[in-house]
Amino acid sequence: MVQAFSITDIGKRRKINQDYVFVSVSPIGVLPNLFIVADGMGGHNAGDYASKYTVEKIEEQVRESGLTEPADMLGCAIREANAYIRSMAREDEHLSGMGTTVVASTLSDGLLQVANVGDSRLYIVNQNEIRQITRDHSLVEEMVRMGGIDRMTARSHPDKNIITRAIGALDTVEVDFFRETLHPGDIVLLCSDGLTNMLEDEEIHRIVVGAASLSEKGKRLVGAANDNGGKDNIAVILIDPFSEQKET
Repeated sequence: MVQAFSITDIGKRRKINQDYVFVSVSPIGVLPNLFIVADGMGGHNAGDYASKYTVEKIEEQVRESGLTEPADMLGCAIREANAYIRSMAREDEHLSGMGTTVVASTLSDGLLQVANVGDSRLYIVNQNEIRQITRDHSLVEEMVRMGGIDRMTARSHPDKNIITRAIGALDTVEVDFFRETLHPGDIVLLCSDGLTNMLEDEEIHRIVVGAASLSEKGKRLVGAANDNGGKDNIAVILIDPFSEQKET
């Protein structure tokens, strides 16, 4: 039985929470489960609108989809969400310029399938390692790939929050897809950059493998991010793909 826990937190610096999560361990359409993190951006209430309605549109599209392949379903749903957010932004000047990241995943029989736009992340964590599966769509990440800067410099770079892809940015959106085989002991972590900008991967790993329940892991991650500054909203989803006991 798949077990999951989600938590969002406004952090210590923000006045509103623009992160939005969706968790279903029950089927959504033909998918056996669905997990989504979105990190909104934009003035006024536009960022929280973008993240909330992007997630809701993806869930709606997946539920009603006639497709059968998970990657096709997620990709189509994300593109429909992008068109919806673009349409809403054109119709309401208060929503102009809004956008959001999104990372979405589903798993079945040990196979994890992931779709990603932006710099929210998905990791696989076990006793031995923490491994980032998604690749950030950010200016700094592009600089790292090109060899312009190293990972250590990237963490404190002044442009680290500039993303190169987002839902709502353009009329068309390019989605990255990943497939990973999971093994007993693996924990799947989806999160916004409010977590990863405050905590090194090694600290995330230590907390995830050190805490007992998924809820304890999630609350400790949020607490540690806030203790380190809490400069942004924080969103966390933790999934145990091989759990024999449902989280209470």
